[in-house]
Amino acid sequence: MKLFNQKTKITAAVAMLSLCGTATLAEVPSWCGPSEASVALLDGFGGNSWRQITTASAREEALKCPQVTSVEYADGQGNTQKAISDIKGMAARGIDALVVFGDAGPAVLPAVTSVYKSGKVVVPYRVDIGGKAGENYTKWIGASFVNDGENWGRWIMEILPNGGKLLFLSGPAGNSQGLDELKGLKNVLGEEYVFVNPAPFAVTNWDPALTQQVLTAEVSKNPDIDVIISDFGPSLLGALPAFAKFGKSIPAIATSDGNSLGCFWKENQADNSKFKLFTTATGNDNARLAMQWAVASATGGTMPSDEIFLAPMFENSVSKDPSPVVCRPDMPGAIYNSAQLSAEDQAKIINQ
Repeated sequence: MKLFNQKTKITAAVAMLSLCGTATLAEVPSWCGPSEASVALLDGFGGNSWRQITTASAREEALKCPQVTSVEYADGQGNTQKAISDIKGMAARGIDALVVFGDAGPAVLPAVTSVYKSGKVVVPYRVDIGGKAGENYTKWIGASFVNDGENWGRWIMEILPNGGKLLFLSGPAGNSQGLDELKGLKNVLGEEYVFVNPAPFAVTNWDPALTQQVLTAEVSKNPDIDVIISDFGPSLLGALPAFAKFGKSIPAIATSDGNSLGCFWKENQADNSKFKLFTTATGNDNARLAMQWAVASATGGTMPSDEIFLAPMFENSVSKDPSPVVCRPDMPGAIYNSAQLSAEDQAKIINQ
């Protein structure tokens, strides 16, 4: 576990929050109340750049409140029993508010419920662990993956008004994120848009190596795919050259953003006439909203008005609205240009 004490807040702010080379103290947000509180971030699995940047985003948000006395962190390392132990351990150490990324889903609900009933503020986010606010935890702050699917679907209709063949890739079999995204897609798209993948989506576990295998197999069966839809864009990069092996252009892609993906598009779109790109924000800032709720509940601040994180649309290679494709070649590929945390601060985190 790593401890970030209030004494080191200004040092952390200088290191992490740079604006024209100078750290500035912003106005205290309304969700920061008068009472002091300690907070903790608990990951079920923290071992990739997306999680590192998401954790740093939540930490940055917490430190906007002068009443936050410390910010602690624990990584469950993909081990459900360790994640449960971390939740209980933070409560036992006297931490006032816990923000929980419950990768293991309902398996962590008993621990969350026990800690909540002991008087702690507990805010699970992004992964639905079951239970109810006010009974099992303080508040659940989800993300509207249905909204992501609808945004992808509307863009697909713009570039393919007469329908087309779609390949939808998501993570583990049955994951709720992929199912909600598919619901959003089908809310918008008619029967003229045909999904060529096994229902409900092609399983990749969000693993680049498996994604490459799955996409290569799907392209061999369906070489005329019009659009690839994926909820983790950077995982596609190793697989996209498969189209060249079949003498095909990389098709249009609707996905989430990543610097590596933006730079790949910049480098390859001229040689791939069908390679259009549309992204929604990858969602690192979902953690900020969860942290706001936790701090507000623990310090007596004003509760945020938002209860669900809606990932904004980010890049559109066709209309350039709200943004053209973004590539920062001077930055690591593993940063996310849609995140509020600056590219420079993300790079520092990744390179630690």
